[in-house]
Amino acid sequence: MKEGYRFVVDLDLEKFFDRVNHDRLMRKISEKVKDKKVLQLIRKYLQSGVMENGLVKPTTEGAPQGGPLSPILSNIVLDELDKELEKRGHRFVRYADDCNIYVKTLRAGERVKASITGFIETRLKLKVNQTKSAVDRPWRRKFLGFSFSSDKEPKVRIAKQSLQKAKARIREITSRKKAMRMEERIQELNRYLMGWHGYFSLADTPSAFKAIDMWIRRRLRMCLWKQWKNPRTKVKRLISLGVPKDKAYEWGNTRKGYWRIAGSPILQRALSNQYWESNGLKSALDRYNFLRNIS
Repeated sequence: MKEGYRFVVDLDLEKFFDRVNHDRLMRKISEKVKDKKVLQLIRKYLQSGVMENGLVKPTTEGAPQGGPLSPILSNIVLDELDKELEKRGHRFVRYADDCNIYVKTLRAGERVKASITGFIETRLKLKVNQTKSAVDRPWRRKFLGFSFSSDKEPKVRIAKQSLQKAKARIREITSRKKAMRMEERIQELNRYLMGWHGYFSLADTPSAFKAIDMWIRRRLRMCLWKQWKNPRTKVKRLISLGVPKDKAYEWGNTRKGYWRIAGSPILQRALSNQYWESNGLKSALDRYNFLRNIS
């Protein structure tokens, strides 16, 4: 992108793991692997079948998605695509069945898309999903959950879809309808966020992590406010957190909704960042900064 390749051919292989041709894959593997027992074992793995409604259904094509051998098999299948792209001098990146080819103009992108689609469908016997594939600006597409900024010096961003997916999971954990102790809720949040932070720490946008932190704390304040239930308990809790008695009485007896109260200055001060940190909540921004510093 820095060198002017600011259009991307984003190719999506339709049901890739379901469509891998067994005979073609085994022929490719046998070019390197000569041990017949190993070849038989791989063939059995491919034909082991899938279980649907308690019944095993035989498989005549495809590789088990999520299976331990499938990633390396996908690379063997698509190694021929990599070699073809290299031979043509393209700038590209591929991970499993996700492939992005970078070009300088929209017209070049359309030409490359048509040509490579023909190669994939004719030579590799795979299907390109035309609905999901496109020639577009890189900052309008996502790759492995990431996207880019449109600056001359592009920054790696978390794709909107990835943020939406993370928020959906966090909503489940912090739903006020989900009855659980706050300690357990925080533990479950930390378990989910640890992996999420680690993966997306590659992004150059600390503001996204700061926003997630603020949003999570507001949702936790909402859950806690509901847990306190009756006005008397709310007043007592607010006073114990250092809120003046008159303000504690005023807010403890308010009829405003949970989400609105969770964003109020009075509850933000009472249930501050330090409060959540002391209760074990891990900060997305702090972990992001830590991972960036050690990388």
